Amino acid sequence: MITTSQFKRGSTVEVDGTLYKMEEVNHVKTKKSAVYRVKLRDLRGGHIIERTFNAGDRLATARVETRKMQYLYDDGANYTFMNSETYDQIEIPIAILGDDIKYLKEGDEVQVVLYGEEALGVELSSAVVLQVTESDPGVKGDTAQGATKPATLETGLVTQVPLFVGPGDFIKVSTDDGRYLERAKI
Repeated sequence: MITTSQFKRGSTVEVDGTLYKMEEVNHVKTKKSAVYRVKLRDLRGGHIIERTFNAGDRLATARVETRKMQYLYDDGANYTFMNSETYDQIEIPIAILGDDIKYLKEGDEVQVVLYGEEALGVELSSAVVLQVTESDPGVKGDTAQGATKPATLETGLVTQVPLFVGPGDFIKVSTDDGRYLERAKI
């Protein structure tokens, strides 16, 4: 059990029999007492709810673990991951992975979040390196204001990149919001 004073982003809790991950925690002082407004992501359904807890409320913590696994392939409905130590394979439905699939390519190693033997999703690194497959050529002389152009990456993700980035280049992309960070050397 954790109390409201121990609430922090990333904590996994059980509320009304459902597993949630705390996405955002805000401490708000009111005239009567302090309350905590918390955004919770349903680990099975993927949707976000917002709940308010009074100071001193307790929630059950959910024991989730992460295992390092390698992404092997997808069959259109599920993504298959393999434990590199035991060679056990696990399938995760696309609906559970959500937008994380935009940052996965075959052979990548990620942390798979498990509750018992049930896969709840993946934890990606803060940035990934992806190859640009399509982008329009930059217009000469249009660089005064740090101009950008759309580029399609190998996973299908479309992001804004500087004009000097072209097809075949490798770039580092943030997994939080999909924005271009820098050109990568491979």
